[in-house]
Amino acid sequence: MKKTRLIVFSIAFAAFTFMSQALYSQGNFNVDVENSNLNWKGYKPTGTHNGIITLASGDIVLKDNKITGGNFVTDMSTIKDADGSAKLEGHLKSEDFFEIAVFPISKFEITETENKGEKIQVTGNMTIKGISKQITFPATLIVNEDALVLTSDTFQINRADFNVKFKSKSFFNDLKDKFLNDEFDFQVTIMAKKYQL
Repeated sequence: MKKTRLIVFSIAFAAFTFMSQALYSQGNFNVDVENSNLNWKGYKPTGTHNGIITLASGDIVLKDNKITGGNFVTDMSTIKDADGSAKLEGHLKSEDFFEIAVFPISKFEITETENKGEKIQVTGNMTIKGISKQITFPATLIVNEDALVLTSDTFQINRADFNVKFKSKSFFNDLKDKFLNDEFDFQVTIMAKKYQL
């Protein structure tokens, strides 16, 4: 009799735990911009540059342990060079690159996600300089009762797709070894807290 009660209790506890996870792993999560990181890295024949950009706002929608939507807005005026070069930062903000006087923000809107083993494939529309392109990247998702962390693998974006022309072989044929790679690395870690009414 005791053994039967123990089995029933174990099943009930497991069911309760599963239900609890399903309950808290859905809803709207507001991005914690101060604790989220957007890292970039650009390449040229003679070296690399890397740095960060700060999020302005964002949210993630979760249902049944799966991301069903969300969007992130970046403040392009916050683009930073890891080596602290004010000259490079000014150049990146200029018409040669991201032209922040005209396009002060960039954004990414999640359109779908797909589970792939221990990772998820996140697909969405990236908008830079007013141009939107669909991209997909792998990421890991960790969720608890009132927060989540979405961490992407390093993936690449082609700047030529967004009309960023400076020293790009996609636009100029006579650069020889004075070009900058069109593809640059991007990696994001998004921390978000469950929206509280």
